[in-house]
Amino acid sequence: MSKIHHTITAADRRKKRVRAKLHGTKDRPRASVQRSSKHVYIQAIDDDACITLVAASEHDVEEKGTKIERATMVAKAFAEKLKKAKITTVVFDRGSYRYFGRVKAIADALREAGIKV
Repeated sequence: MSKIHHTITAADRRKKRVRAKLHGTKDRPRASVQRSSKHVYIQAIDDDACITLVAASEHDVEEKGTKIERATMVAKAFAEKLKKAKITTVVFDRGSYRYFGRVKAIADALREAGIKV
């Protein structure tokens, strides 16, 4: 097997391990983070109804800056959308990513904006 295949399966195992412990509802949705090499995406998911309640991405924010600064801006925009939807608490789903860098910046920005994570 190639190293690429091992990397992909390891990421899948991490994601499943994290995801098995989390469940979102309408009142307390799961805030799922997805990051690519250039952008960050966040969505609040109601797992009972299998729908996305609120979503935000770097395409919503026109600001320039480092990746961490842009992730913080996306999290603040996401928090505003959550407040408009009258959601004050989320379950933070980091997926297969380490709680470091952009993922940590998103969680910290959500807490600063008044969302209970």
